Amino acid sequence: MSTVMIVDDDSTTTSLLETLLELDGFKVIVARRGADVMPKLGESIPDVMMIDFHLNDVEGVDIIREIRAHADYKHIPIVMASGMDKSDVALEAGANEFLLKPFEPADLPTLFNRLISG
Repeated sequence: MSTVMIVDDDSTTTSLLETLLELDGFKVIVARRGADVMPKLGESIPDVMMIDFHLNDVEGVDIIREIRAHADYKHIPIVMASGMDKSDVALEAGANEFLLKPFEPADLPTLFNRLISG
């Protein structure tokens, strides 16, 4: 079973994604603040991450840069999502993919599985 970490401060979004991804056979870890990401990574390294661009406490790209700078986590595929086209900034920070909101949640399992299998 593959594990995905969702980093988003919108509880409606995280609840929806968690339910849908679990139905597709993923284990889901949720971090609602940027400050929670590194401690959660220390507990369990996910197979893929999805990070929202705007969080309450930090920009998602700052989290990506921190992850990419850490030897134990730099290999994790990361998808960044935003309601504004921030693809250039996201990819420059180290994201593997960028999704413009609103996206189709049903497409996530295919995307995540592609990223996990490399």
